[in-house]
Amino acid sequence: MPEGALLDTSFFLRFLNENDPLFDNADKYYKYFLQKEIKLFISTISIAEYCVGGTIDQLPLKNLIVLPFNIQHAEKAGEFGRILYEARKDKKLEVDERPIIINDAKLFAQANTDERINYYITSDKRSINFYDSIKSKSNLDFTFIDIRDNHSEAFGVLDL
Repeated sequence: MPEGALLDTSFFLRFLNENDPLFDNADKYYKYFLQKEIKLFISTISIAEYCVGGTIDQLPLKNLIVLPFNIQHAEKAGEFGRILYEARKDKKLEVDERPIIINDAKLFAQANTDERINYYITSDKRSINFYDSIKSKSNLDFTFIDIRDNHSEAFGVLDL
């Protein structure tokens, strides 16, 4: 089965802003994925987040598969949300007090549930803590990649 990557909102905030310090890394990941024919996914959740400050027509939708949030994702997100709130109670993680499902948990649920997705790509520093907390209690079937790390480090390839 071909590989796939779920790109989160923070990836697009970097990738679509040439003045951002992580633009170059985001651009190289994007080019690498296209070159290696790794399918690129964007969640409807990330689209909503992006549209807070941008517009949907700014997103490179022609190269993306839009992944709607569905009932299977919702069920898994509830499980992940419970893990995160338990970690908060144990003082292992800083999570907002409101009992809502954090978007990271929803996106992780989508990445974990969809068998086409192998990678979760982000620049959100806080996200790795959520990932680690969930991974300590549940099986996650995707690799977490922070674009602060160069794509050549993540994939063991030469620079593009």
